[in-house]
Amino acid sequence: MFASRVLSGMRPTGALHLGHYHGVLKNWLDLQNEYPCFFFVADWHALTTHYDDTSKLQDFTHEMIIDWLAAGIDPNNSTLFIQSKVPEHAELFLLLSMGTPLTWLERVPTYKDQIEKLKDKDLSTYGFLGYPLLQAADILIYRAQYIPVGEDQVPHIEMTREIARRFNHLYGKETNFEQNAILASRKLGSKLSKLYLELRNEYHEQGNLESLNQAKNIVEESQNISIYDSELLFSYIEGARKIILAEPKALLTKAARLIGVDGQKMSKSYGNTITMREDKLSVEKKIKTMPTDPARIRRFDKGDPEKCPVWSFHKIYTDEETHEWVKKGCTTASIGCIECKKPVINAILKEQEIFFERAQPYLDDSSLVKNIIASGCDKARVIARETMEDVREVMGL
Repeated sequence: MFASRVLSGMRPTGALHLGHYHGVLKNWLDLQNEYPCFFFVADWHALTTHYDDTSKLQDFTHEMIIDWLAAGIDPNNSTLFIQSKVPEHAELFLLLSMGTPLTWLERVPTYKDQIEKLKDKDLSTYGFLGYPLLQAADILIYRAQYIPVGEDQVPHIEMTREIARRFNHLYGKETNFEQNAILASRKLGSKLSKLYLELRNEYHEQGNLESLNQAKNIVEESQNISIYDSELLFSYIEGARKIILAEPKALLTKAARLIGVDGQKMSKSYGNTITMREDKLSVEKKIKTMPTDPARIRRFDKGDPEKCPVWSFHKIYTDEETHEWVKKGCTTASIGCIECKKPVINAILKEQEIFFERAQPYLDDSSLVKNIIASGCDKARVIARETMEDVREVMGL
């Protein structure tokens, strides 16, 4: 039976900023209290776009882990590890590449999008083309059930599911597969079991896609079956066999979209970020010099908060009472822009005090981080090795 694991990772390309915290890490904080979570530093993925300069890779990795810990990620509840310290990722990536159609990689939406955005880099490499497959290997090797992503990343999860399904179809020759699937269907309850089998037959005999979807819904909504039985029943619907690699599910997460200090999306590539552990004076200067509503050229000009980048910070950092004060003050010009920014500055600095406090023990003693990662890598490798033993066995290696 496969565990209800959550897997997610980040590329170490520099200090994490507030956009990372509110867009990703806060979701991790919630998930670590609900599921066994595996969070990894995707250092091999960093090479797909930064292969020409690896001089800061180790420093970025170390600092990013401290940022995670500063955010509140608990190594006692979550497994933290580094991708390159678990070489089984590379082995599964290689083996999956043998049977993955090239067209599957070329159709990934973010592939052409990234090439367009990063025109200054030579991305005509096998590594960049293959990064979605490496991403799939990262997920499948832990047989993770849930992958927290935003909507733009759902196609990656769908492709991972296709890769797992193809692998299982090619190599999943399990004895008594049909018998085991029928036994699993009985756990749905007599009525649902009968309906599930009828819908499966309709799909196989008539090619009725509606029957396929209804059968899948029965399995997805059932609370009485294990993950293994669920995967078994999904495979039986589609005519596959043994489940070696479990198909993950996209766990859509709410991500607060934080604007950068220049009014664009907060991004390292735009140089418009506020890092999680930034100097106090630097934070104050960046917020004070942020652009505001273009209509407010002079102090007595009336404005509209919805047209002001600072308003996006208020939505995240200040309370409803402050929101009403901002709306009234901006639209009537009874407050100035610097005055409007002060509550945001205070809230960010207060939040960062917690980050600094949590980070300090790890800054004082680097061995603490090393021990956390060593323990996490050991735990991750145990699971990765188990998966690879099954993969090698069914592939005859």
